[in-house]
Amino acid sequence: MAYDRYVAICDPLHYHTILNRKHCIVLASGTWITGFLNSLVLTIPVSHMSFCHSRTIHQFFCDAKALLNISCAGREDFYNVFYMEILMYGVFPVMFCLTSYIKIIGVILQIKSKDGRKKAFSTCSSHLTIVIMYYMTGVSVYIMPPSEYSDVLEPVFIVQGSVVTPMINPLIYSLRNKDMKRALLRLLRWKQSIEQ
Repeated sequence: MAYDRYVAICDPLHYHTILNRKHCIVLASGTWITGFLNSLVLTIPVSHMSFCHSRTIHQFFCDAKALLNISCAGREDFYNVFYMEILMYGVFPVMFCLTSYIKIIGVILQIKSKDGRKKAFSTCSSHLTIVIMYYMTGVSVYIMPPSEYSDVLEPVFIVQGSVVTPMINPLIYSLRNKDMKRALLRLLRWKQSIEQ
């Protein structure tokens, strides 16, 4: 999406030649393949871990940090793979998004008309909102030091990143639609008239 927004704003006249059907298939296939490899690479060291205390995961789903909390041996290989995964699937995508948005903001600031700047910024603001929400919850889960509130905060952040952010994603994108905005305003006015 960051690349799509970059091409749409920074090179709009060549959008259809740059992001043609072939490139979209390559990007989608690359996403599916890297997701599969990510799962495979993490599954192998987890299969070599031993869980001697409890086999009950105190989370909503089988997360890497939850597995580390209940394991007693085999963590070293997992940590090596996990740090490589953070670099490949965390740091590099964030750097790509940041670079893309820095260039986008530079182009937006060069637009002469106020309406043009507003329209260009609204094109990428919804994606930027979701990216910030997603990465901030991920960082909160994995960088948060252990404390007395960890047992409460970790599940909250995990639900935020795995349920709330994907659920809000279509809502944020649909709010760019004028019909959706009008329907939402009518709903809010109707609700307000009922409360009075």
